[in-house]
Amino acid sequence: MTDHQHSTAADRSGADATAEDTTAEITTASVTTAEVTTASAPSRTGEGDGDTPVVVVDDVHHSFGSGPQAVHALRGVSFEVRRGELTALRGRSGSGKTTLLNLVGGLDTPTAGRITLDGTDLASLDEPGLLALRRDRIGFVFQSFGLIPVLTAAENVGVPMRLRRMPAKEREERARTLLALVGLADHAEQRPGELSGGQQQRVAVARALANEPDLIIADEPTGQLDSETGRAIMELLRAVVRSESVTILVATHDPNLIELADRVVELRDGRIVGTDTSAAGA
Repeated sequence: MTDHQHSTAADRSGADATAEDTTAEITTASVTTAEVTTASAPSRTGEGDGDTPVVVVDDVHHSFGSGPQAVHALRGVSFEVRRGELTALRGRSGSGKTTLLNLVGGLDTPTAGRITLDGTDLASLDEPGLLALRRDRIGFVFQSFGLIPVLTAAENVGVPMRLRRMPAKEREERARTLLALVGLADHAEQRPGELSGGQQQRVAVARALANEPDLIIADEPTGQLDSETGRAIMELLRAVVRSESVTILVATHDPNLIELADRVVELRDGRIVGTDTSAAGA
């Protein structure tokens, strides 16, 4: 198998691990509620300062395996994501996009280098601290939507708030507010199987906003959608950045969607080969 094929397999397995990790956190909530709800996320040191980067990735390397058979998924990656920006990671499958998202989301640890979220070094956090960080400060949007089939749209949006033990009335009100924000006010009681792909991804975006995160990480959010629906989802993410003052880091290889980003970071074979801000605000 070539190095590119190894990297592609590693990236795809990383995507599966991301979805599985989040699903595990949700579905085992009844077992781990005490840990989940008592762990505290680090304070938001840079909140309100538009010039302070939310994410800083500094000379990050990541390898799968060791020795001659090691697959080097990331090789010295450095960049920043500014508050209130929609930053796109562009690259072909196997370029390292998903691996990088997993590291920024605290789902994996770099082999070398440093990643900070709003001034907090992720390496300084233990597992309960990382769990609290993902619960309180980061929202995730997956290519496969990641909704729980037996729950309604409103209940799916409410899952992250349940993990924080938000009172039921407040949780239900916020879930409906967020569904209205993404254009699904009339679909709150429908289950995922009763919704189109685009509608399911809109529910996923609403869920990602539930706990008012600093950062939303979206891994190929339009990958299972047709081009028109995919563009509508990207326009929704663009609108969310403006209306909710949230920062979004999104991976995509669709050139038609890149123009909606404020900043584009291009990855190739685990390295950054270019950064473009010419489409900012377009």
